[in-house]
Amino acid sequence: MSTKRWLPGTQCITKHDHTKPKAHELAFRKGDIVTIVKVCEQKGWYQAKHHDTGEEGLLSASSVREREAIRVDPKLSLMPWFHGKISGVEAVQALQPPEDGLFLVRESIRHPGDYVLCVSFGKEVIHYRVIYQENQLSIDASISFYNLIDMIEHYMKDQGAICTKLVKPKPKPGMKSAEEELAKAGWLLKLQHLTLGDKIGEGEFGAVLQGDYMGQKVAVKNIKCDVTAQAFLAETAAMTKVRHKNLVRLLGVILHNGLYIVMEYMSKGNLVNFLRTRGRSVLQPKQLIQFALDISQGMDYLESKKLVHRDLAARNILISEENVAKVSDFGLAKVDPKGVDDTKLPVKWTAPEALKNNKFSTKSDVWSYGILLWELFSYGRAPYSKMTLKEVTEMVEKGYRMEAPEECPPSLYTLMKSCWEIDPGKRPSFKKLTEKLQKELKHIGDS
Repeated sequence: MSTKRWLPGTQCITKHDHTKPKAHELAFRKGDIVTIVKVCEQKGWYQAKHHDTGEEGLLSASSVREREAIRVDPKLSLMPWFHGKISGVEAVQALQPPEDGLFLVRESIRHPGDYVLCVSFGKEVIHYRVIYQENQLSIDASISFYNLIDMIEHYMKDQGAICTKLVKPKPKPGMKSAEEELAKAGWLLKLQHLTLGDKIGEGEFGAVLQGDYMGQKVAVKNIKCDVTAQAFLAETAAMTKVRHKNLVRLLGVILHNGLYIVMEYMSKGNLVNFLRTRGRSVLQPKQLIQFALDISQGMDYLESKKLVHRDLAARNILISEENVAKVSDFGLAKVDPKGVDDTKLPVKWTAPEALKNNKFSTKSDVWSYGILLWELFSYGRAPYSKMTLKEVTEMVEKGYRMEAPEECPPSLYTLMKSCWEIDPGKRPSFKKLTEKLQKELKHIGDS
């Protein structure tokens, strides 16, 4: 059986103990995470860096395996100790038999909006009211927290005003600890190895920062709100399943202050800004077609994995140092359990059937891709620029389609229009789009 070839920057899990290394070899235990630093000249050997010790050394290809994909599981929780609306009596029953530091958190029935931290100590269960005001949580006025995850993290390290340090969470029946599952699959990173730098973007759910993880430049999304962080677990799980040159790569997750999602760093920013700051004089049609091809290849791969993006737009395409376009935020392909909040839908990019009947599919992604092509060939202009969202929805439904951008090759405008067929079944697949763009690129190269 041939051993897989690992690329630099790949994170792997060690398959066995290697505690007595020879000179220059890396020491590790089974289940440790290592990052491949470089491929050695000697076949089947790599220079690798250990995630816990930070040490570098040689290891053989046969001693590591790929990290596992995480199943998108509704039972996976960042807060397995959160039991929701249960009474004080039920909390006492749940914390039996008594064990110092065993704890859970519940919603306060007496004070709606507040929480209660229930801690077993001695033979008793002590209930601490957690007051929620001005977006902060506090048990006593001396210290406040952004969210429950922060609060629990703090009291596991420091007893502070409560009877004992929190030692052991009591999971809600049926819930699994996301922390344990992420660690087991090899996606949990260490906070002490992360250095945060400047803000490089602002997502809908929080800032995106530049950072450094064990010497590697990274982009970090920090989601502080615990409810949103929980929802983002689905994004993270989706990202662990995929690996493609045209998708932004997930490096791992840190559970601290909510959730840090650590991704590869894309030095040239998002596609809209890239196009607007360079324009026609710098970017030739060939480069635009190459970007279009990059994106369709990434989307074809997502389609093969049965993942729907739902928010495909130039703002969610990032450009690498080598001018490769990569699709980001694809894990947001999650269904809001309470039905989609229409106010949040990117109306100008969303297919009519998705706006009308909440029908999202690869074919609705193809519609969005058509709008993205229009953004690309108009060098980053806003689509339907002089129309309100209401006008866009009504006019598109009646058959209106945008004109071709100035100097856009006719064949590319034909491609856009094929993505905007009202019947989703008539729209091309990403595989078909990829084939057509490859021909376009060859045609430009030959001419």
